[in-house]
Amino acid sequence: MLIPSGLKVLLAAGNEVKITHRLGGNFTVLGIFGMARIEAKNIDAFGAHDAAPVPVSDGACRLKESAPAAVADVSETEIWEAAKTVYDPEIPVNIVDLGLVYKMEIIKDAEGRNCIEVDMTLTAPGCAMGPMIADDLRMRLESLPSVFEARVNIVWDPPWNQEMMSEEARMILGLA
Repeated sequence: MLIPSGLKVLLAAGNEVKITHRLGGNFTVLGIFGMARIEAKNIDAFGAHDAAPVPVSDGACRLKESAPAAVADVSETEIWEAAKTVYDPEIPVNIVDLGLVYKMEIIKDAEGRNCIEVDMTLTAPGCAMGPMIADDLRMRLESLPSVFEARVNIVWDPPWNQEMMSEEARMILGLA
């Protein structure tokens, strides 16, 4: 997927790429085509066989067919740690430390299953990678065994600003 447009692209065999970062199981690469994101499920296509596999989904909101009617509780810590494995492909900092995640709420559905409701924002309203980042977060949350479904809403209030970043994020980006 090209960055920042979000357009899907097929890289031809033999294309040389430079990995700019390898975070959250996905890769951001630079080549003659510009910058692109390669999802963990496709890493073997460019010879990165040593990366740990990351659960992936077809990209649609899905229901886990094998999910039991009642599952173990999921903790706030678990869902926030899962969110910290999601990165903006243009910025080598996770979305939690960037201050993009405003709310993550655990809600029980009628069958007692754990559903996660998320409000997050983006660094800029025109960010074409926003839907991809939101879907990555949804997939990471739904990969937790005790989470049945996650819904990620992109919100614009309050508007994001650099003050929302953690001290660690500021240090990584050279802003502290």
